[in-house]
Parts: sequence; structure tokens; C-alpha cells
Amino acid sequence: MVSLYRDTGVVLRVQKLGEADRIITLLSRQHGKVRAAAKGVRRTSSRFGARLEPFCHVDVQFYTGRTLDVVTQVETVDAFGSGIVGDYPRYTAACAVLETADRLSAEEGEPALKLYLLVVGALRALSGRERDPALVLDAFLLRAMSFAGWAPALTECARCGTPGPHHSFSVPVGGAVCGGCRPAGAAKPTADTFRMLDALQHGNWPVAEGMPNTTRRESSGLIAAHLQWHLERQLRSLPLVERNRVAEVQ
Repeated sequence: MVSLYRDTGVVLRVQKLGEADRIITLLSRQHGKVRAAAKGVRRTSSRFGARLEPFCHVDVQFYTGRTLDVVTQVETVDAFGSGIVGDYPRYTAACAVLETADRLSAEEGEPALKLYLLVVGALRALSGRERDPALVLDAFLLRAMSFAGWAPALTECARCGTPGPHHSFSVPVGGAVCGGCRPAGAAKPTADTFRMLDALQHGNWPVAEGMPNTTRRESSGLIAAHLQWHLERQLRSLPLVERNRVAEVQ
């Protein structure tokens, strides 16, 4: 008897398999990360190949295979790609969202509902084109780190817990640090940068959108450094986002 199951998910990445197939990696609502074979999707006659591309939010039916589950049906829930792929800043930010989600959902089959909802919300915001893509990405990264248990301390010392405001930030220590706990080499962000980080973490868009470009860049640098310290590897997509931000403000 064939074991079938259904779920909604976001396509994180695709890989070629054989001459006409693909391996699709999705972050799903109920089953966490799922890797499945999609038969024949690289043929022009495929019924659902276009629905299984990165950024697609889909309703999928699978049957359980020996090594890989197999996609049998696909319906589009949200075509986020249409509002993303033609805009380079939004495309690079969305790529960073998907890569981060892929890294944070390392174990297949483990539910990650909060991360799934964060990814869908970020892609919806990027596709909707109402907010600066760099701000959407940074807000997503901060909230995704909270999901992973890596949220940087912003209002208290990461080492001793003394309430702030503080004037230094140490990635290895875990965020804001007081004068007594500040290690050598800690960054000294401006007060506005701490306000920016807090606004992004809590969705206070009027504050975040009112900050100058220098504050945005400093915040982005701290967020990227904090994330990659905990991942213990660099995200391939972030340097593209950083170059784009520099080009935008020149």
C-alpha cells in the first residue's frame, strides 16, 4: 500500500537528478524540511515543473519512497517569485532568506512551524514590494536567530544580564555587553544602531525605516556577523546583498 501525505511548503532549492528529474528541498508547515524527487519536471511537457522553483509556496502531495519521497501533485498557494525574480535587490534578499532557512532546518522531518511562518512572511513582504528588501531580510534574520536560540542580547548585557542601555556589542559573547564585561575587540555601535536592531526584532517599522543609511549598514553588519558566527560558516548569498546595499546608497 502506497503511503501518501500532503503538506504546504516553500521551495528552498532544487537539484538536477538524472536527465529529467529534480530533487526538491522544501520547508513545510507540518513536516519541517522535506527532500523529494519530482519526476520529469525538467521536461517541457511537465504539468507542474514551473510550480517547483525556489520562492514558490505550494501545496504538495508526496508518497513515501525508499530513499526519497516522491512528489505526485502540486498546487500553487502563492507565486512569490513573480514579485521577486525581476528585482535584483529583492531577489538577492530572498535568496538569503531561503539559504538561511535551509541551514537552520538541518534535520529533515523535524517540524519547524515558526521558521516556516517566518519564511512565508519574509517572501510575502519581498514580493509585495512595500518595504525595503534589506530591512525585510535583516528583520527575518534576527527573528530566525530567535527561533534557533541565538537571538542577540540588545537591552541587557549578554554576559552578566545587567540592564542597558550598553555601548558595546560582542558577537562571541552574544550581543550587547556592559563596560565590565566588554572583551577586547568588541564593536561600539551607535545608540541608533541598538534602536534599529530592537525595532527590526520587534517589527517596529516606522523606527527602522526612519534610520539613516549609515545606521542600516552598521546594523546589517552586526546581524550578518552574529548569524554566521553561530552557523560556523558563511552564507553564500549575503555578500551579494551587501554589495547591492553599498550600490544603493552611493
